[in-house]
Amino acid sequence: MVSLVQAVKAEAQRLGFALAGVTTPDPPPHAATYLEWLSLGRHAHMDYLASERARQRRLQPRLILPECRSILVLAIPYAPARAAQVPPLQGRVAAYAWGEDYHQVLLPRLRALVTFLERELGRSVVSRYYTDTGAVLERELAQRAGLGWIGKNSCLINPRFGSYLFLAEIFLDVALPPDEPFTADYCGTCHRCLDACPTACLLPNRTLDARRCISYLTIENREAIPVEIRPCLGNWVFGCDVCQMVCPWNRFAGETVEAAFAPRPEFQQVDLEREMLLTEQEFKRRFKNSPLRRARYAGYLRNIAVALGNSHDRAARAALLAALPTADALVREHILWALEQIEHEP
Repeated sequence: MVSLVQAVKAEAQRLGFALAGVTTPDPPPHAATYLEWLSLGRHAHMDYLASERARQRRLQPRLILPECRSILVLAIPYAPARAAQVPPLQGRVAAYAWGEDYHQVLLPRLRALVTFLERELGRSVVSRYYTDTGAVLERELAQRAGLGWIGKNSCLINPRFGSYLFLAEIFLDVALPPDEPFTADYCGTCHRCLDACPTACLLPNRTLDARRCISYLTIENREAIPVEIRPCLGNWVFGCDVCQMVCPWNRFAGETVEAAFAPRPEFQQVDLEREMLLTEQEFKRRFKNSPLRRARYAGYLRNIAVALGNSHDRAARAALLAALPTADALVREHILWALEQIEHEP
């Protein structure tokens, strides 16, 4: 006879989740690391991570759902980025943003899993579910649920699927038997990710300093990118995959079978000159269902300007100069910096 947890995991697989595990809503074992990370300001300007409410909920998951008796943790792969030559004046986008916005794709499936569980139990289920949205230490929960280990690149790594994974969690008032935590550390003596990080943002304790992270600086950051870090961005205009691209475990990451996350060529690489001239209406229309919209219009143009400056290509001057008259103060600062880099090309 199929147990309830087996039935739930089978349904999760049917819905496209490659991995599913269960853990308890107990306090995280690595709470001290999280608190130190906050105290040192390594969350940058993501103040929502450091609020007292968010802090307490991450330290005590039951505060999210007092009725919680177990947490179902899920993972679904997306298409991996591979090292490749990018043509001149083309910008790179992190692989997770090549397809549709994962929030829009995964949240209905989490609801569907709760509905399935209610049918199996014959009662309503009290639940909360998240995918990179709640006050949840996702990778910690995933490791405790047996999905993988937290690598030196700070990502969750699964031996079969690598680290190109979207994570999600469902807090349940149902007591499902917990899986064994993933206790092995298969990073071993490898330090390729630490060596390859363009800004040296990865730290020895498997966290990162967001103040130096290209993903933070090009997506969550609403301010100017520090001048000394701008050359390190290269042609990344939204996120960064370097620490995942060099990870040996991602040799095993296959192309995603999820149609919603299939790479869209126009998002894998973007024409920097064309993007520099996007209007705000065009930006909103083009990226309506894409994670790229998270950078917001001014942030995206800021990133494009930095990438054009890093190209040191005089052909980029025309687009930069054309965008300058209508640019807001943030974008204007980065355009002027880019023009300076081109004028003083190495």
